[in-house]
Amino acid sequence: MAFRSCVGVIFLGCLVVLASSAVPKAKGRKPVNPPTRTINDNEKKAEAEAEITNDCPEDGFFADAEQCDKYYECRAGNIIEKLCPDGMVFNDYSSQEEKCDLPFNLDCSARPKLQTPIPQLHCPRLNGYFSHEDPKECGKFYYCVDGKFNMITCPDGLVYNDKTGICTWPDEAKKKGCGAADVFDFDCPAVNETFGLTHPRYADPEDCQFFYVCINGNTPRRSGCKLGQAFDDVNKKCDWARKVPECADWYKGQLTDAELDALENPPTAKPAGSGGSRRKPNRPLKGSKAVEDEE
Repeated sequence: MAFRSCVGVIFLGCLVVLASSAVPKAKGRKPVNPPTRTINDNEKKAEAEAEITNDCPEDGFFADAEQCDKYYECRAGNIIEKLCPDGMVFNDYSSQEEKCDLPFNLDCSARPKLQTPIPQLHCPRLNGYFSHEDPKECGKFYYCVDGKFNMITCPDGLVYNDKTGICTWPDEAKKKGCGAADVFDFDCPAVNETFGLTHPRYADPEDCQFFYVCINGNTPRRSGCKLGQAFDDVNKKCDWARKVPECADWYKGQLTDAELDALENPPTAKPAGSGGSRRKPNRPLKGSKAVEDEE
């Protein structure tokens, strides 16, 4: 049983200070440039081992030194060994917080061991996010809770990123078989380096509402215009479909003319107070009628 602590480092530092103070001071002038002290391998090993302790430094929760999903609770000098749910790892950002987290949110490279997995249908572990079994299903993945899965589909043009657990652009995910060339049926035209730095845009040849942005001129990313709009490949911007000749009828059969007009010219909201005052008229003062009659 071993968990990480800084107590050993402090103790080792104290020994070094005591040892240095015990050495008698040499008489005479000090050298202008004292020789640099080199640390040998044994000292380096001792410093590394000083960070590992089998004792409770204080009450709280402490990560295991080797296994990322194992941790210890210390209470009044007693140590209780604990495990996160399968698929989760212990987040040791605070010794006062008992928190198991998703592996994407932590760096477990220093303590890479994990408990034996408990696989279920579509879930390699009981909890977490996992890629689809079919490597061609780049944009689908599973979210598992207690061994029960829910399949999620990324927005069009994105793929599931195994390293971050979210949907990202294909060139960011760097997933085998799910690169931009595999996901998009589009190749960025060859351009010079200067023009490529402007991240040129090109119309999607199959869909008027969408277009491609070629990052640095060579990596395509698919983007889209608002509903009712189309990408104008001449002016390189989104505009209402009726204004783009080759896409004027793109929404025919999908939206009526009235719906398209409402998208292009949404009704304006009435400004506050335009409906007249809602205050009740003042009541006549008591006796005012009698005064008027007398006049």
